[in-house]
Formats: sequence, C-alpha cells, structure tokens
Amino acid sequence: MKVFVTRQIPEVGIKMLQDKNYEVVISSKDGVLSREELLAGVKGADAILSLLTDNINEEVLTAAGPQLKVVANYAVGFNNLEAEAGKRHNVIMTNTPGVLTETVAEFTLAMIMAVTKRIVEGDKFTRAGKYQGWSPLLLLGSDLAGKTLGVVGLGQIGSLVAKKAKLGLGMKIVYHDIQPNQQFEQETGAGFLELDELLKVADVVSIHVPLLETTKHLINAEKLALMKESAYLVNTSRGPVIDEAALVEALRNKKIKGAALDVFEDEPTLKPGLIELENAILTPHIASATEETRAKMSEIAAQNIVAVLEGQEAPNRIN
Repeated sequence: MKVFVTRQIPEVGIKMLQDKNYEVVISSKDGVLSREELLAGVKGADAILSLLTDNINEEVLTAAGPQLKVVANYAVGFNNLEAEAGKRHNVIMTNTPGVLTETVAEFTLAMIMAVTKRIVEGDKFTRAGKYQGWSPLLLLGSDLAGKTLGVVGLGQIGSLVAKKAKLGLGMKIVYHDIQPNQQFEQETGAGFLELDELLKVADVVSIHVPLLETTKHLINAEKLALMKESAYLVNTSRGPVIDEAALVEALRNKKIKGAALDVFEDEPTLKPGLIELENAILTPHIASATEETRAKMSEIAAQNIVAVLEGQEAPNRIN
C-alpha cells in the first residue's frame, strides 16, 4: 500500500504508517504543493494524508487512480475536501476532530488578552528603545472583567472559550449559533442573540464558525459598522469568514478598537494595509500549534488511514 503525505508532519503518525509496512512517500517540499506537484504526488496512492492547504477535488482523485481508498485530512476543518467527489470515487474522507479544542481555546484567550492589553504593541515599543519610564497614559488597554464576550459559533471551541472567559476572566457571555443551547445557557448564564444584536452589545467578538457558503464574509462592512468603537474582533476559525478589506478600513478609521487574527482571507497573502495597522495582532495560523496537539493530529490521521486500508470503519469519516 502506498501512502502519499503532502507535507512533513510530526513523526508519530508517519511511524505508525511505516510500522504497517506501507510505502510512505512524504513530499520533500517545505511548503504548499503546486497543483502540478500535488497531481504528480498522488498518482498510484492508496491513501493521501492531506493538509488544509491542499484542495482535494475531482481532479486530484482522478489523478490518484481507482486504487485510492482514503484521504485523511490533517485538520479539524475539511472545506478543502470535496466530499461529494469522494463519494463518486468511493474514497473515504476523514478529519482530526476534537484533539485541538483545548489548544485553540487557550490560544483564543491569549489573543483576547494580547489585543485588549496591547501586549504586542508594548513589546514593539520597548524593543524600539522608546520606553523612557513609567507613564500614567502609556499604552492604555481595556479591562475584561465584567465586559461582554460575544461568541459567534457555539461548537466545541466556541463553547470552551466562553466557559474559560466566564470562569477565568469574569466576563459576561452572549452567543449566536444556528439555534439556542439551553444547557450551555444554564452552565454559563449566557444569552442567545441574533448576530446583529450580538455585534452591537459585545465588547469582544470571537469567531468560531466553519467556512461554508453561508459564512463567507459573515463579518463584512455592514456587520463591522454595528460593533462598538471600543470593541475588539478575534478570529481563530477561518480567514474568509471576515471581509478582510472591510476590516482594514474599520481598523484604520477606528470604527472598532482592535483585532487579533490567526487566519486570513487569502493565506498567506494579507490584504493591503493590514500589516501596517498597530491595532491589529497577526499570527501565522498557529492556534493549534503545540507539540502535543500537532502530534495527536498526526496520530489520528494515521489511525484513519490504517483503519480504511485494513477494511475497518474510519473513526472520523466525514463523507
């Protein structure tokens, strides 16, 4: 059995596949494969271990050949996989759910703290030699205790962020999702709001929705205009959920106070003007980047491949 891995991942998953005596071919390129490289790499593979940067569609499945049995995505999200194409080719597609919930929730809280306390600005200020001593008006940030966190998308990560913010920071919680969650409301004292109302009242808005046709540019110029001028926007979900050009204008014109982004609309390219904004924290899609979580993702992706190639049910099938 041949397994094609589109990029180097933590060794634990690779070793699991090699221990099964599979032919494991790992891309030697330290970067996203071009379309031509991807199509060439998958040829003859019985399994593909893909990343969220790989668009696995009809073309790729056809290039792989009829022996292809499984595509294991090294990610929780799977908007890069064409599930229906997988069905047509009788190819099982899987993801790595659950494993990064705690990690991303912790990172989201770190981003909230960093942007509201102006930690990154303070670091740059000090390194630039501008610090001349304590000043009562230097880099004033915002308190979080008693403020309102608006969670958009109440999946595992969004609900955990809310609980940590409530219990750890003393924040009030409002949320928006497809439907209200009474159990969550009882646990946190949270209130369900329609999106427009949430944006009007929240002091911090944290985005946790999947990327779907209905969520692309969910936060656009019209929605940003509803937010308080003192509010902050944090996104650790998917970049295209926010209209990045509209966000640049809102930040530039101080329509909102700040933003913290770990994902971008056209990764790795940033919209013009974003990088120059002092009131934006920008990190390179590292919300799940801990040694423990990335290793576990590698293990789960390998487990999905092994299960399918051995004729068993994939633990994390998405199609």
